Amino acid sequence: MNLDKNPTFKNFKFYKDLTIDSYCNLDLGNSFIVFNSIDDILYLIYSNEKKSIISYNIIDNKKAIEIKNSHNEKIFNFSHILDTKNGRDLIISISYDQNIKLWNINNFQCLLNLTNINKGGWIYAACFLHNNDNLFIITSNSNYFDNNIEPMKIYDFNGNKISEIKDSNYNTYFVNTYYDAKYNKNFIIVGNAGYMSSYDFNMNKIYHQYIDQDNDIDYACTHDNAIMNTDNEGITKLIESSIDGYIRIWNFHTGKLFNKVKICNSSLYGLCLINEEYLFIGCEDKTIKILKLSNETIMDHNLIGHKREVITLKKIMHPELKECLLSQGLHDDQIKLWINSD
Repeated sequence: MNLDKNPTFKNFKFYKDLTIDSYCNLDLGNSFIVFNSIDDILYLIYSNEKKSIISYNIIDNKKAIEIKNSHNEKIFNFSHILDTKNGRDLIISISYDQNIKLWNINNFQCLLNLTNINKGGWIYAACFLHNNDNLFIITSNSNYFDNNIEPMKIYDFNGNKISEIKDSNYNTYFVNTYYDAKYNKNFIIVGNAGYMSSYDFNMNKIYHQYIDQDNDIDYACTHDNAIMNTDNEGITKLIESSIDGYIRIWNFHTGKLFNKVKICNSSLYGLCLINEEYLFIGCEDKTIKILKLSNETIMDHNLIGHKREVITLKKIMHPELKECLLSQGLHDDQIKLWINSD
């Protein structure tokens, strides 16, 4: 393990808690989302144990709106997209009630409620996909009784099921999309209990499976998380965290494993890329660790302050505090704000 004792983020430190009532009960990531809205408000969206969806104005440091009883059960996952065609911010909320709801967050109107998506098994994740001026919702697949597999499902905004994609015999715990401008293609990225995989949305077929052949165990887990990054040479990389304490860096378009870096001896959760070079990693040991991607060196500086494993990490660009980090731990009612004081 290489340690950098003089990191750029040596003075990255805790600033304040933004919430006292947020909810994170699963190690799935996206327990909250943050974005600059179409009307230029820096929103934090989270849920509480009362099944409310809450929007928090980070700049004004106050709650904007609380949508009470937005689901029949507690909410554990969110996704956001900017619908530029219609001038609105849309979010998906996912709940233990196994329903997915689509919201216009600018006026807090529920636009769609997808029910009875699966015959059995949980819906652990969902995301948006923007393709040729059309917007879709993609749900995760699930494995339920007698190894019956529910495929990933693709819906339009009228609630019509457009197609299905069977991923594997594993539960899918992470699903996201990636648009590659060079190839003019949309891809679906899936993390499940066995490996990562990607799908060519336009061709409706698998693109690559990202499997570490040197590992004789299923290293991935419920908290699989991944982000995309393009390096200085124009190579698109898929960066993945997993249960065995490794970060794996893949060539997205070939499926080749570039490298894997041992971060710690405990499970890894959420990932966040700051300054296009520093990878912040939520860990089971209650810390946030930092990996310098250019030389794959672990910074000699942990962010400490959570009481449990750190699940969700998100970057924000604050007009005064500049590039900052938000984080939330398991069973934690606080979303923490970290700043770089360099």
